[in-house]
Amino acid sequence: MPENIVLEGAISVLAALAAGNRVIKVVYLQQNKSAALAAITRQAGRCGVPVERVDEGVITAYATGHSHGGVVALAGPRRFQSLDTLGRMVANPLIVMLDGVEDPFNFGQAVRALYAAGVHGLVIRARNWGAGEGIIVRASAGAAEWMPTAVVDSVHAAVTHFKTRGLTVICTAATGSALALYEANLQGPLFLVVGGERRGIAQGVLQEADLVLRIPYGGSFGASLGTTSAVAVLAFEVLRQR
Repeated sequence: MPENIVLEGAISVLAALAAGNRVIKVVYLQQNKSAALAAITRQAGRCGVPVERVDEGVITAYATGHSHGGVVALAGPRRFQSLDTLGRMVANPLIVMLDGVEDPFNFGQAVRALYAAGVHGLVIRARNWGAGEGIIVRASAGAAEWMPTAVVDSVHAAVTHFKTRGLTVICTAATGSALALYEANLQGPLFLVVGGERRGIAQGVLQEADLVLRIPYGGSFGASLGTTSAVAVLAFEVLRQR
């Protein structure tokens, strides 16, 4: 993991400061943008994080693109929760595991959709995203900082844990035996496992699931949906039913 994780853009930096799930070492603000970034200055002050006014060249040296808006922050790694704490404070939890999503932008977009749909917790396997961690935060519009998240060694461990807690374990697969999403009752406590586009979900995990769902298409199309699209459809259908 890099010594410093670079977060860029006002939304990412504000989310990281406010959520408090990582150490923010310093915030750099472009000198001629100070008025537009006053909210960041105030939030950093509340968090005891130093803010430095710098030339645009300093911002550009840290940023990966040109849409940083004159703000970057140097941060430490994300702190995670224990698996057992996810969804404990709600009566009817929806917990989602994203497994095998390899592109940080797609991962961030998926987290963005899940958070918007009201998902109560996210489960992931340990992975060193390196410089991609900043991309995740940016693509998620800061949702990756706010989403309660736990790290596990395996999908099996997560499935076993949530089954013990009484959640219905649901997987998705484009198989003939899978139940169409809109025919399923999704109003109870759920643990939803969504696989990446390359490998999908392992057969052993599918066999452990209480329910396997497929997303019906409106037309003839042989390819699977991208992970971001799939998780949005799934999570918002749960929200609709509830």
